[in-house]
Amino acid sequence: MGAGAFIFVKQGVFTVREIIEGDIEMLDFSNYDILTFDCYGTLIDWEAGILSVLKPMLSRHGEALADSEILEQYGDYEAAAERHYQSYEEVLRSVARAFGTHLSFEPTAAELDALARSISQWQPWPDTVRALHKLRSRYQLAIISNIDDHFFSATLPRLQTDFQSVTTAQQARCYKPGMAIFKLALERVKVPPHRVLHVGQSIFHDVLPAQALGLSTVWINRPSRRNGVGAVKRAEGKPDLELPDLQSLAALAVGR
Repeated sequence: MGAGAFIFVKQGVFTVREIIEGDIEMLDFSNYDILTFDCYGTLIDWEAGILSVLKPMLSRHGEALADSEILEQYGDYEAAAERHYQSYEEVLRSVARAFGTHLSFEPTAAELDALARSISQWQPWPDTVRALHKLRSRYQLAIISNIDDHFFSATLPRLQTDFQSVTTAQQARCYKPGMAIFKLALERVKVPPHRVLHVGQSIFHDVLPAQALGLSTVWINRPSRRNGVGAVKRAEGKPDLELPDLQSLAALAVGR
């Protein structure tokens, strides 16, 4: 990362170099034994995957929405579908149906299944694998993901990393920001909550519930996001640390 890449902390906006070399208050990473990660959005560029399916679907039905509008609507529709547990495959079908209802068209059977079929092709962010390898040299790593098991199994080889535990919505019968999925993950990591640092790209799904259980949080708020928030429901909250990418996290937590 160049010296001009910004990260954001409670006290203001600084460069990674300023934080590493300066006397600016930040997280003490020696306090943590394990880092838990959201997967889709944080490790995987799911926005590109979502848009690769929804933009052609909308175009086939004569609709052309801005990327930011598609992602914002996706975030709202997904959150609504996850209020009561159903498989993630069915959540994605509900999202496609909601677009059709909103825009007055009927998705085909193939279009209803297209998002689920695409997940195995979604790619990691360019810095994900290298950052995970660096972080794993010092910490245990775990996954807490709103996903079905078979979808994560298809994604795992792309991450090229071994995880101490993987907790999915399917296993917990609960989607983030619900507490059950976080509680199940905490049982598996086998360390007290104050020794866990949770890393995610969603204030709504990750920061707020993790903090409610006593976990410290890092919000990965990538400046490349198409609307500044991503394909998640908007929410207000104060993460313990805000960073623009995973390589910044690795540089601060492990060193250059």
